[in-house]
Formats: sequence, structure tokens, C-alpha cells
Amino acid sequence: MRDAAAGDALGVLDRMTSILEAFDQDDRGLGISELALRAGLPKSTVSRLVATLVRQRYLERDGKRIHLGLRLFELGQLAEQPRELRAAALPVMADLRTTTGENVHLAIRDRREMVCIAVMRGRFAAPPTVRIGGRLPIHATALGKAVLAHAPAADVEEVVAAGLEAWTAHTIRDPAVLCRQLDDIRGGGLATEVGEFGAGVSCAASAVFAPSGRLVGAVSVSGCADGFDADRFAPAIRAAALMLTRRLAPGGSRAV
Repeated sequence: MRDAAAGDALGVLDRMTSILEAFDQDDRGLGISELALRAGLPKSTVSRLVATLVRQRYLERDGKRIHLGLRLFELGQLAEQPRELRAAALPVMADLRTTTGENVHLAIRDRREMVCIAVMRGRFAAPPTVRIGGRLPIHATALGKAVLAHAPAADVEEVVAAGLEAWTAHTIRDPAVLCRQLDDIRGGGLATEVGEFGAGVSCAASAVFAPSGRLVGAVSVSGCADGFDADRFAPAIRAAALMLTRRLAPGGSRAV
């Protein structure tokens, strides 16, 4: 029964995909009949699925004509952002690696996690523990805390309500302690961790903002806890975050 239900769900998804792919660059709007013809589906099926897609904002109705909806544009923008951010960040990350000699990471937020979108291994550092595409708990990493400190209060409450999972013996699990750290970061402090996510690994991070002020991610330096000096690295990390903001401006990557 479970396999049959999964097959039905995939069938619906395939049909919805056929409907969305029936549109072309002109996007002049299609009627149900033309949409059914292009998608190769019965009109009744198309009518039913279009109603669902309109409700979810993937399609829009204009009288009898149907257009691609704003939600698809929004998703497209989200898909493009990490690529643009990564491209702008790579030269900045290379400079930061040269300055510190440590591993450098760039990550973006996905709800209660951070997703690593770029990694550079330092000259003196052990291999990075997180690869591109790797996910990190937002509460137990410097990258995550750098972002969470500038997130809406409701987001912080959601993270705390979900439980502060222990990744090592040093993971901060007391909400009050975490919130004090976030207050310090918000006040201009650097986001740090000492063995909270990976035993024996320290990290320092700074949030990255778009020129508009929108929070887009965080950049970090990490290395072995022994000898790791977050205060010494702080100016370079902050400078890298600021430089990345400048490079994200229109024409910024050419101007710097």
C-alpha cells in the first residue's frame, strides 16, 4: 500500500511538472485547453492540478489565461543567490586563508541549519571537517550563531524550542547562555565556538550582509583548538565580511 501511495504521489508530481514545463519564454498565458494539449494530459486533470498550483502560487490566473506564478520566480531567486554569493566570496576567502593560514568556510542558513557552500583549506590546518553541501547545527557553530544573532527573535525562539542538541560535551545547551552569546554578537562581538560542534576544533565567524542590509550568510575561520586565537583573527574575518558585502553590490566584483 505504501509503495502504491508513493507511486501515486510521484505520478501527480510528474503531471504538475508537465504543466509547468508547458509554458515558454513568451509567457503570454495559456488556457486550460492549450495547456492540456501541450502537457499531454486530460483537461479535467489539468483543471484540477492548475487549481492546486494557483492556490500554492506556482501559477496565476488572469481571467481564462494562466501564467507562471510569483512563487517560481522567488524560488529561482533563491537558487541563484548561493551561486552569486559563492562567486563573489571566493577571492575574499582566498585572501582570508592567506592571512590566517586556517580553514575558511562560507555558509548560508536553511531554517535551523547552516549549509556550507564554499570551503578552502588553510596552509597549516587539518582537513576541514565539513565539505561543500555539508550541514551544520545553527546553535552549535560560530557560522550559525553569527547568523542567528541577526535573525528575528521568533527564529531564535524556534531554535531554542526545538532543543539545543549536544554534538560534543562542550555544546551549549542552556538557552540563557546561548541568548547571552547572541546578544554579545549583536553588539559587535565575534561569533565563536570552542569544540561545540567538533571536538578539538575552534571557529570564529562574522555575518555577511547584502548591500541592502539583508542577511545572506556567514564567513568563518576554523582550526585546531590548541593555538587558535580568535581575537587575532577577528579583524581579518570582519574585513572579509565587509569586503564581501561590497563585492555583492552591482559591479562590486569588478570594482574591488
